Amino acid sequence: MASIFTKIVNEEIPSYKIAETEQFLAFLDAFPIVKGHTLVIPKQEVDYIFDLDDQMLAELQLFAKKVALGIEKAFPCERIGQAIVGLEVPHAHIHLIPLQGPLDIDFSKPKLQFTTEEFSSIAEKIKQHITL
Repeated sequence: MASIFTKIVNEEIPSYKIAETEQFLAFLDAFPIVKGHTLVIPKQEVDYIFDLDDQMLAELQLFAKKVALGIEKAFPCERIGQAIVGLEVPHAHIHLIPLQGPLDIDFSKPKLQFTTEEFSSIAEKIKQHITL
């Protein structure tokens, strides 16, 4: 059975896309812990990020860097934090999280809720600052 992220790649489930190439996709986390919380995935369904071959892992990180720089411009912050947890969805992914402090990357925090319009606005704001 395809992961939820594969369904997003295949456009079977809607998402708020931030950036896309032939191999990678970045989209807003549907359950963000801060505004601008974005997920970066390889389109190829691989469960564990360290099962990606070296080339794919390096390219994923370079793609994530471009997305992170766009998030940082859209939502000024101290840093963009990166988390790889990998337990919640069986599809390799990187969380990119704008940080004002170390507690901003606490996944046990209550998730933020945005309207469709707010999610769209956040996505558009970030997209404006990404150059692939």
